[in-house]
Amino acid sequence: MDLRPPGLRALLGRPRRLVAAAAAVVVLAGAGTWTAVASDAPPPVHRTDKVMAVDGVHLDTSFFTTSGTGRRPAVLLAHGFGGSKDDMRAEAEDLARDGYAVLTWSARGFGRSTGKIGLNDPKGEVADVSRLIDWLAKQPQVQLDKPGDPRVGMAGGSYGGAISLLAAGYDDRVDAIAPSITYWNLADALFPNGVFKKLWAGIFFNTGGGCANFQPELCAMYNRVAESGKPDAAAVKLLEERSPSAVGSRIQVPTLLFQGQTDSLFTLSQSDTAAKAVKANGAPVDVDWIAGGHDGGDLETSRVEGRVTSWFDRYLKGDKNTDTGPAFRITRTGGVDSTDGAALLRGATAGSYPGLESDRKDIALKGGTQRVANPAGASPPGVSALPGLGGGGLAQLSSLGVGVSLDFPGQYARFDSAPMADNVQITGTPTATVHLTSTTDDAVLFGKVYDVGPDGTQQVLPSQLVAPVRVEGAKSGQDVTITLPAIDHEVQKGHRLRLVLASTDLGYASPTAPATYTVSLKSPLSVPTAPQVDTAAAPLPAWVWWLPAAGALAALALLLTGRRRTGSPAADPALAEVPLQITDLSKRYKGSTDRYAVKELSFRVETGQVLGLLGPNGAGKTTTLRMLMGLIKPDGGEVRVFGHAIRPGAPVLSRVGAFVEGAGFLPHLSGRENLELYWQATGRPPEDSHIDEALEIAGLGDALARAVRTYSQGMRQRLAIAQAMLGLPDLLILDEPTNGLDPPQIREMREVMIRYAAAGRTVIVSSHLLAEVEQSCTHLVVMDRGRLVQAGPVAAIVGTGDTILVGTGTPVEEPVVEKVAALPGVASVTSTADGLLVRMEPGGSAPRLVAELVRLDVPVASVGPHRRLEDAFLTLIGGSA
Repeated sequence: MDLRPPGLRALLGRPRRLVAAAAAVVVLAGAGTWTAVASDAPPPVHRTDKVMAVDGVHLDTSFFTTSGTGRRPAVLLAHGFGGSKDDMRAEAEDLARDGYAVLTWSARGFGRSTGKIGLNDPKGEVADVSRLIDWLAKQPQVQLDKPGDPRVGMAGGSYGGAISLLAAGYDDRVDAIAPSITYWNLADALFPNGVFKKLWAGIFFNTGGGCANFQPELCAMYNRVAESGKPDAAAVKLLEERSPSAVGSRIQVPTLLFQGQTDSLFTLSQSDTAAKAVKANGAPVDVDWIAGGHDGGDLETSRVEGRVTSWFDRYLKGDKNTDTGPAFRITRTGGVDSTDGAALLRGATAGSYPGLESDRKDIALKGGTQRVANPAGASPPGVSALPGLGGGGLAQLSSLGVGVSLDFPGQYARFDSAPMADNVQITGTPTATVHLTSTTDDAVLFGKVYDVGPDGTQQVLPSQLVAPVRVEGAKSGQDVTITLPAIDHEVQKGHRLRLVLASTDLGYASPTAPATYTVSLKSPLSVPTAPQVDTAAAPLPAWVWWLPAAGALAALALLLTGRRRTGSPAADPALAEVPLQITDLSKRYKGSTDRYAVKELSFRVETGQVLGLLGPNGAGKTTTLRMLMGLIKPDGGEVRVFGHAIRPGAPVLSRVGAFVEGAGFLPHLSGRENLELYWQATGRPPEDSHIDEALEIAGLGDALARAVRTYSQGMRQRLAIAQAMLGLPDLLILDEPTNGLDPPQIREMREVMIRYAAAGRTVIVSSHLLAEVEQSCTHLVVMDRGRLVQAGPVAAIVGTGDTILVGTGTPVEEPVVEKVAALPGVASVTSTADGLLVRMEPGGSAPRLVAELVRLDVPVASVGPHRRLEDAFLTLIGGSA
């Protein structure tokens, strides 16, 4: 099981020089073996793999650079817990193209590296990073600040984020860091307020391959705490020693902190403490709360990596003109838009980090003294997040406005506010003080704040987060101030806030002895509002939820928002067998009466076709696809699928599957388990999934039984398309399905599309790879400025032009090529392995050319028009591309 959400990076870092210089890094294998890994991208990226001996441990590394003699800054990329250096390859290649020398490696106990897992032990993993920096200092491609001191930055997520912070504290050669969704104090993360976070701790040790793969002291600590259910002082000390907080006063480099909002493992309070500590040292610090986290959601990978690159451009390359973004940014998920069914994702920013306690507002709560039972064995437990199993789905539903938490009657106290007179934005940690008395001396409570709908039946737990608190000496009664989880959540006018104090939670260890708690309020609920944080006026231009099945999305949106289905036009029986008919479709830009994203678009798609939707940026392709899937409403015209007019929630959408900008998978589950969980979420019968048929078409083979974290990018893409194929929809829509794939993976994706259509279904693919569209599609629709430019078979669109392909079977000798080039009406001739490409002058005659070729004894085997799709596309759209 992998602790990373879809693609988390590692907890490795670079230590201060803990080991004497005599402990040099020794290259054991792979020296000087450079391989081009991105030959299709300028400039080409080269990689060398080396196994290095570091203090008795073998570390598997990869070094990425581009050609050239100039020195450049270096970046160390650390992977996530349970992963390896291979997880960082794509980001390493991107940074290398941006002018960095990049080193990735597998941490001790992971991938092909040896050694015991030390949870970023300063004498182990952190010291390893210093040895890697020693090695970088000797490379001719790496810029030096002074001998032995390379200009170096470090980035990584989760496990890799912590090692970035630790390295900056232990090794003063680190110049800038960008840690993501990680911890500042591991003891605080796993033992919050003295309560054992048992599920996440268990996931840690199981993901690492079991207790035996960890350092003996860590294994003993885990067994001891897991058995007692209560962390002891020695356990806290052991984890604190391996935490960035132990060297917080020594981290004095520019730091870009990303933290996840849907994260019950490393909460927003971890980055809050880190930001304040590094800021106090005088270093620049920016904070960015992303939509996803260890419990799922959108990790915003592209935006995060882009901001990391900008951070390094400024602080490693010294480019002072680089915009590194706002000092504070939040991604706000607005759920499902009530007008068009689309998921909303917006950025909110501030000129400075407000912390978690900014501009508090007191909200009165009602509820008298209440008795709460802690059952024997702490069972049954309440449910909030389900780490590693259902957290991602629960967090997503929570953001969409659906309550999924479970509190057992008699095991919690609740205190409610009056309906809100206005919208209230909560940004930070709510707090409340209660008085607690227990029949036992040791008591544990779990605090959470619900957003309760106007009718009182729907309650949402923001990000599925709870705050545990242990109270010792509770028999005599204690006033307890509960600091609730840090959240960013807007409470709508008319909604109420509900403070719940429960005795149990599935993710944590509670006292097993039965007890009765008596709880009463001592203060109002205090919520931080951070009014200086401004939300962007428009959503970010991305589809940010994994919504591979448009029919499931529309049904889910209707279910979650309680919207009534409106009447739809009657089906057209004449189109009952036509997968798609678009007639005079128009959509104006928001707020405009005369500017159109799509205008009077009409085309038809037949069964068995693979149709390519082409057009330059701004042509209206995405808007068309969204109207096709019922996500937005046209201003004019209509879309009919199998004769039925498309509206949000139209039943015919169950016959449509869609792949839009990738899918989010739980990395520790197998491919098959991910698909089964997704289908269960649609609420449709298991027998309707046709999961085996979809998987056979996707061609994943034995990989289905492996954890998704082991998948290559191409395998993840095919799994995502298999997810879109669940239920074997008659119409499959794929938006840029080959993004991020290498040529062999693109070829595999092409075969998937062709196989799917060959079974009597229809595929629509939007792609910018014209050569690939030419090979995989049977028909094309070309758009420009919202209008149809041309539609028809690929051969008909490509097959006109001024170039003729003459097939000869064997190369034509150069003297003959020169004679052909001198013929009347011939502009130029290019020899190929199988013949000649002859470009004709205006008025040139193909029949006359053939006659002349025969006269010259050229062995003509075939003659036909030749024009690439790229040529045809550019001709059709003129200068719009």
